[in-house]
Amino acid sequence: MEQEYIKLIFGLKLKQIRTDKNLSLFGLSKICGLSKSYLNEIEKGKKYPKPDKIILLSEKLDVPYDQMVSLKLDKNLAPIGDLLRSKILKEIPLELFGIKESDLIDIVATAPAKVNAFISTIIEIAQHYSFSRESFFLASLRSYQEANNNYFDDIEQQVLKFAKAYHIDLSKTLSSKDLEEILIEEYGYTINNGEIKKYEALENLRSLFVPETKTLLLSADINEPQRAFIYAKEIAYNFLAYTDRLYTFPWIKFENFDQVLNNFYASYFAGALVIPKTLLVPKIEAVFSKETFDPNKFLALINGFNASPESVYQRLTNILPNSFNIQNLFFLRFTHRLGSTKYHLKKELHLSHQHSPRANETNEHYCRRWVSLKVLNDIKMSQKDHEFDCQISEYDGEDNNYIVFSSATKDPFKDNQYRSISIGLLMNKQLARKIKFLNDPKFKSQKVGVTCERCAIKNCKERQNSAIVLDRIDKNKNVESIVEELQAKFKS
Repeated sequence: MEQEYIKLIFGLKLKQIRTDKNLSLFGLSKICGLSKSYLNEIEKGKKYPKPDKIILLSEKLDVPYDQMVSLKLDKNLAPIGDLLRSKILKEIPLELFGIKESDLIDIVATAPAKVNAFISTIIEIAQHYSFSRESFFLASLRSYQEANNNYFDDIEQQVLKFAKAYHIDLSKTLSSKDLEEILIEEYGYTINNGEIKKYEALENLRSLFVPETKTLLLSADINEPQRAFIYAKEIAYNFLAYTDRLYTFPWIKFENFDQVLNNFYASYFAGALVIPKTLLVPKIEAVFSKETFDPNKFLALINGFNASPESVYQRLTNILPNSFNIQNLFFLRFTHRLGSTKYHLKKELHLSHQHSPRANETNEHYCRRWVSLKVLNDIKMSQKDHEFDCQISEYDGEDNNYIVFSSATKDPFKDNQYRSISIGLLMNKQLARKIKFLNDPKFKSQKVGVTCERCAIKNCKERQNSAIVLDRIDKNKNVESIVEELQAKFKS
């Protein structure tokens, strides 16, 4: 363990022993002859006493020396010890959120019992919902994106710097050939297009990078936009000098949070390179400036880059908050397998607000009125390459209306599997100033919920289950009401 954590554990143990013996810091200072300020520094984990001082403390407190210096904590403080030993505080770059590690350590040292109860609660919730280390890292990354409105100007500037250095014209569509040449000539890459397909277990893998020989293995099934994105991401790792990185796409495992963060930055760089801000903004303005919504123009925007629909939707979550001041938005990606009744929300992002729609990990049924699910059903029936739809979603009981744009495509790496990508914009005065077609009467408006189990909409034909969560809440309220009546009746 790192020295500072060893100091903190010793301080926690000393404080616990002292309080168990009903001693104040002043009292402990009196019996052992050490200053109150020095003891306070020890208990806060800022100082570690020399062996002669530990011997003195163990004698005066009547605690064995070995017990004093042991890193083992009793059951009341064990979760804190587990947290420190896990080194998770080192893995999460707290400075991204404006937090100093020393601040957290001070909180732990000041109120260990309360912090312990909090940590135990978090661990219990995590276990109950099967919340893995990976989930924790990804949730931390999502919070970081949300805190920055998912726009990172330093990466945008690095893209411009790269384009200038390599004479890339960002006003024109970038091809994978343009990027492949840079990878080979500038960074010494070798491209292998045939090896991955030899291994059936790697059928879902799009790329694998071998750093020792700078060999990039690519799936034979990737299309031109996917190839361009992978190349752009590899360029990002090199141009931004990220050595702590992931080597597969999609990722299989990661060792620490820096790899997760660098993977995000590289993906952001790739998106900004193949979908330049200078090209995207005028296209968005052209769609938003019309009094009526033209689906063909929106689709032309989506298909106007050498990028997948998902990449364009993700890029919109960068540009809309920054260039249009549309900060109340969400992004969703669902997957669905043919023949299944389940829809899996694999990725979500919420800017500014944490309200509906949101993921639910308790096996409840997502509202079948969501356009995100409708386009998945449409593409199953039509078997087209791309299904698009939009609607105004009115969230029942929450007074939130969103205009939602959604696209569904086949998953090229999984048979009979589909995915939908959606972006929803909160309808308010700010949005009305930016989008002229909000009052277009052709827009379908749909009252929606979050999950069937929490939905109060009556006579819903799409309902997959009764509102059991609401029923339970109503039952509890009824019991509370009767109890209050009885208390009032027999009060006197």
